[in-house]
Amino acid sequence: MDIELARTFLAVYETGTFNRAAERLNVTQSTVSTRIMSLEEQLGRSLFVRSRSGTELSHAGRHFHRHAANLVRIWGQARQELTLPENLSAVLRMGGQYSLWDELIQQWLPWMRKTLPGVAVHVEIAAPDAITRQLQEGLLNLAVMYMPQSRSNLVIDKLTDDRLVLVSADPQGGGPLDAAYVHVDWGPEFQAEYAMTYPGAPYPALSVSHGMLGLTHILKHGGSAYLPRRAVHGHVKSGTLFAMKGAPWFLRPIYLVHPAQQGEDTHVQAAIQGLKTIAAKMR
Repeated sequence: MDIELARTFLAVYETGTFNRAAERLNVTQSTVSTRIMSLEEQLGRSLFVRSRSGTELSHAGRHFHRHAANLVRIWGQARQELTLPENLSAVLRMGGQYSLWDELIQQWLPWMRKTLPGVAVHVEIAAPDAITRQLQEGLLNLAVMYMPQSRSNLVIDKLTDDRLVLVSADPQGGGPLDAAYVHVDWGPEFQAEYAMTYPGAPYPALSVSHGMLGLTHILKHGGSAYLPRRAVHGHVKSGTLFAMKGAPWFLRPIYLVHPAQQGEDTHVQAAIQGLKTIAAKMR
């Protein structure tokens, strides 16, 4: 079977419509329709129930879903392994969110190169939706992320907690009541806790979606923000930033995610152990 048929099936399932699947795959909607019709003809079953609101998996489609994901994963692994030079035995593909690059992933990379020199490592920094999709399709072996999306074929384990602390470029202080405060959107759970902790805080003049954007801004232009302690401890130690003593802090869980099948691979197990070792040092 053409592997593109399986990829197209997964894209329709994940996006919910043929049109959005076409946008993701960068093909026309008619191409998506043709591929799905061809797949259904080969299998002798209808895979989707179509309606005005979109598409849902049929009974046969639900059974085929796991096999389609495995087909794509195995194909991707085969292509990787066939192109490896003799000094490398495997490829490990790691996904992560941008805010987790500093400290966690950066420390894990040299650990991997030293511990598993025969394993090629590729790191993909992307948004959570893209990471989840690549995990499902077998394009990533594992990932570290905030708030992972639960999927039947993914294993999700808590790795550690990010402690979000209030830091300022001004030694005199700063915070949510200050005009120079930069609000970092750390997700709905943080937003709820933040609103309860600072019920009278004004709407922020500046807000960003990534912690490192907030850090870069206050280092260059001043101000304050809630940022991971692991990311700012060097700046606090050098006197570039100042920790606001007595200010409330928040915890944001970091999760390790991998396809269920990947947990059996020895190099993936070793990579996971390395992440746990490094995460333990961050606490």
